[in-house]
Amino acid sequence: MAKESGSASISLKEGTDIAKVVLMPGDPLRAKYVAESFLEQPVLFNDVRNMLGYTGIYKGKRISVMGHGMGIPSMGIYSHELYTQFGVESIIRIGSAGALSPELHTKDVVIAMGASTNSAYVDAYGFYGHIAPLADYGMLANAVKSAGELKIPVKVGSVYS
Repeated sequence: MAKESGSASISLKEGTDIAKVVLMPGDPLRAKYVAESFLEQPVLFNDVRNMLGYTGIYKGKRISVMGHGMGIPSMGIYSHELYTQFGVESIIRIGSAGALSPELHTKDVVIAMGASTNSAYVDAYGFYGHIAPLADYGMLANAVKSAGELKIPVKVGSVYS
């Protein structure tokens, strides 16, 4: 059996690591699809609870992709452990979502600048009330700029979860 190290929810397989930037879809099978379809030399670093995580190369840069499961608490657990125990610097949520706006259509690309919720999840951390975390401006600006350069139409705005 390979030696593993990690946290309660993420167990690094021996000889693997996690990149500083992690893409996170909710569905672990989407993480597998992204890794196998877009990364060069993807290596599975985690399969605890079948929450698949891979690290590979995309256009010369190391990147990881890992599922986060369903709901804010699951995303909160995985993102917290990635930041605090594995040195991850940036997490980018990818995947599908529903829409409340009639201006949004299937397959539209949305770049979120803020995320609101009515969840009480953050109460456990002493943040009472409703906070709307904002995207890092540099990452947000780079995403919008890159989409423009690639001629990908995007909608930029707040999201609700």
